[in-house]
Amino acid sequence: MTETQDLPTRALRRLHLFAVLTRVLAVLLVPVALLRNPAHPLRVAANWALAMRFPAESLTGLTHQMRQALQEARSAALWRDGVLIGVTSGYRDPTYQWQLFSREVGRTGSSWAARSRVLPPDESAHVQGIAVDVRPRAGARWLDQHGAGYRLYRIYDNEWWHFEFHTAAPARLPSPRFARTERALSDTGGHRRA
Repeated sequence: MTETQDLPTRALRRLHLFAVLTRVLAVLLVPVALLRNPAHPLRVAANWALAMRFPAESLTGLTHQMRQALQEARSAALWRDGVLIGVTSGYRDPTYQWQLFSREVGRTGSSWAARSRVLPPDESAHVQGIAVDVRPRAGARWLDQHGAGYRLYRIYDNEWWHFEFHTAAPARLPSPRFARTERALSDTGGHRRA
């Protein structure tokens, strides 16, 4: 077997090792978390451990409901199934979102094409503080299967990493470019506007 063929196996082993080490760290943090938050020591310990595993992530700017739902889901994933959920992107400043959108328009050649990957700030759930992009794939799969219990939903078929907080299950869309159409339909009770 060549080194290239071994790479996925090694990468999976490394991810598994990180998951085990993060869970061990969470266990070690439980006594301190119990002092800090006696009502939710496992959630606190799990999220501290995850913050150490994914030090570059930021939950700043997320709405209170989104942050709480995400922390509860991440804790359950870690304790119940040994799955890590890291955040690669959460809240985005409107200026930064506009830069992402403009860059994608330049890359694809049109705003319609760009919308298959990035929305402008006035339509982005990231700017509203109710969206996160997660990693690794195992964490996204866990959220896709269990996220509804925490009001976290995968919204787009073409983005396995993107989850949003909603109080009721939204429709799954092919890509972000259909978000405006879906929102208009829901605002009119399911009837297309003339």
